[in-house]
This record gives sequence, C-alpha cells and structure tokens, in this order.
Amino acid sequence: MSDTMQIVIGVIIPLLGTTLGSAMVFFLKGEMKPKVQKSLLGFASGVMIAASVWSLLIPAIEMTEEQGGINWLPCSIGFMLGVGFLLLLDTLIPHLHVNTDEPEGHKSKLGKSLMLVLAVTLHNIPEGMAVGVVFAGFAAGNASISAAGAFALAIGIAIQNFPEGAIISMPLLGTGISKRKAFSYGVLSGVVEPLGALITIILTSFITPILPYILAFAAGAMIYVVVEELIPEAQSEEHSNIGTIGTAVGFTLMMILDTALG
Repeated sequence: MSDTMQIVIGVIIPLLGTTLGSAMVFFLKGEMKPKVQKSLLGFASGVMIAASVWSLLIPAIEMTEEQGGINWLPCSIGFMLGVGFLLLLDTLIPHLHVNTDEPEGHKSKLGKSLMLVLAVTLHNIPEGMAVGVVFAGFAAGNASISAAGAFALAIGIAIQNFPEGAIISMPLLGTGISKRKAFSYGVLSGVVEPLGALITIILTSFITPILPYILAFAAGAMIYVVVEELIPEAQSEEHSNIGTIGTAVGFTLMMILDTALG
C-alpha cells in the first residue's frame, strides 16, 4: 500500500469512530445515564492524555535531538502555543457543553443544538491536527514515527471518538430535533478532524523543520481540552470515581496501542 493511501485511510479512521458513536441515537432509547456518560468522558480524557505523551511529545523530543537542537525547547514552545490556540478558540467561538445551560465564548443567538455541536467540534480540532502531524512525520520518513505508530494514534482517537459521538448526538434529541438530524450533527462535528489532519499534513510537508513544534502544539491543544472540559465534566456532581476509572482505562489502552504498535 502506498504512503498516500495509508495517509488517506489514517485520517479517515477517527471520523469513523465519531460516525459509529453518533449512530447510537438509532439504537439507544432515552437519555444516556450519568454514570455511563462520566465513564466515557473519563475514557476520552485518558486516551487524549496518553496520546499527547507517547504519540506527540516523546516523538517531538526525539526529533529535536536528531536535529541537534535543544530537546525541550520546541516541545515547550509548541505545547504552550497549542494551549493558547485552544484558549483563543474557546473564548471566541460560541458553544455549549453537555449538561449545562450556560453558553461559553462570544455571545450569539445560535440555537442550543448548534452550540452543542460547536463544543464537540472544538474538541476535535486538536485531535485532527494530532493525526495529521504524525502521518506527516511518517510521510517525511522520520525515524521517530512509524506507520504502525501513526495508525495506533488514529485508532486510539477513533476509539475515544465513539463515546464522544454518542455523547453529542444523544443530548441533541433533547433539543427537539429528529434522530436523523442528531446523527448528522454528530457526524458533522467529526468532519473537522480529517480536514484538520489534511491541512496539518500540507503545512508540515512544506516546512519539515517545524514538525517537532507542530507535534507539541497538537499535544498542548489536546491537554487543554482534557483539563478545561472533559475532566471537569467527568468529575461533576456525583459518581466522580466512575470518571477516574474511565480515565485510567483510556490512558492504559492508548499507552498499550502506542507502545505495542509504535
């Protein structure tokens, strides 16, 4: 299989996870139970934390060392820029998180369903960048990133996108829209991932030396989402232990995928 075909498949895999998760609106009745939702949010957090370390930051450090640079500098700069980028988007884009009626970001007259979709779309931007940058590293022939390692990240993101897809599509039913439209909105929130991945691949292919910065940038953006949104939602109200267990399971699974396949 050619490198181009592997990249195309790799950037589509996470969207499949979101699509399958969103399809749960056709099979599940009623609202998702709080315990289940918190465990899934925790699981997504664990996957993203582990992916940030093993798939993004460690390869960025190794690449910098291979280039003869200061190993911690690109990671530190890229990581903080990634956090700042998501902070900016979080401040500007109007969105609404699950289980809350208080919108965030710039004030707007957008409907509840659209703002719920925008909240998940914000989550998916750094995930798409992460997948894109590891496949860019693989395509560039970097020794720190193998095809198996790139696919491990894509599969890990797809696995955590499954519960995310369900978490966004199920509450949309409560806004009065149809199951088909709730499914469509859920899928739409995931489309940003392959788009973000392709844009990142194109950008990185022109400026290969910045690859460590982009890897760390994606890591910072993902950690921002975890700390700012996923973990607080998983730990809110009761059943906080469920969210913690979900985080541990997600972290362990992603760690295994990355170390076994990478």
